[in-house]
Amino acid sequence: MRIVYMYPEGKFKALTFSFDDGVKQDEKLVQLFNRFGLRGTFNLCTGMHHTTLPRLPLTRENLQKVYANQELACHGEYHATFDQIPRSEVVREVMHDREELEAITDQVITGLAYPNGSFSSTVTDILRAAGIEYARTTLSHNKLRYMPEDFLMWHPTCHYVNALELTPGFLEEKRPLMQLFYIWGHSYELDRNDGWNEMEKLGSLLGGRKDIWYATNIEVCRYIKALRALQFSAGGKRVYNPSAIPVWFQVGWSDDAVKYCVAPGETFNITEDERTL
Repeated sequence: MRIVYMYPEGKFKALTFSFDDGVKQDEKLVQLFNRFGLRGTFNLCTGMHHTTLPRLPLTRENLQKVYANQELACHGEYHATFDQIPRSEVVREVMHDREELEAITDQVITGLAYPNGSFSSTVTDILRAAGIEYARTTLSHNKLRYMPEDFLMWHPTCHYVNALELTPGFLEEKRPLMQLFYIWGHSYELDRNDGWNEMEKLGSLLGGRKDIWYATNIEVCRYIKALRALQFSAGGKRVYNPSAIPVWFQVGWSDDAVKYCVAPGETFNITEDERTL
């Protein structure tokens, strides 16, 4: 029996963004995202109020207004380079940032983007102990079928300046293979070299499509973890979903393959159950 994993609603394509630093240009970018139905994560440094970059005021009302429909995540309280400071400082950078964001938003914040892209195995151990679920690097791999083995070393697909080059391959893929297009950057970079027009074009190409799952970083992370947690019987005919997230898969590779959604905590026999998409 050939089990083929899928994204929510039986889709094979997922798109997510990650933008750093919490600058004023985020407001314009989120408006563009919301217009095209795009979703992603914005990584904030709560200690960087007085710097040369024009940053957004960190108030509850402002964050709710500016980042509607998006995820907020950590970027280090003062944007320190993690592998160049004492371990105790890494702990403070992460925990103070988490605490401040959580106090402002009344949310549980468990995502992070590495400041200056700096990470190591020691740093990932600290993040794990600090309750961080995923951490994005700046090491682009330019692959559309890459899935991280360890979400604390989550490499993005590409920087936004290279996204248009990869977009045709992402849109044209017809095979039943899970693709993840993960684009990162800084919104202030869009002020350069016709960046806003490039992002507008990207949104017009990628937005509003029924075959794409538009998700934040934490949604992608938790969904992939839930897929990996599925437990199949030795013969592959019975499945149990131990997670708190409904997950989708199909049996076989053909266009008319039977698709299933397994509810949280559910166990059923694949060959007999008729509850499909």
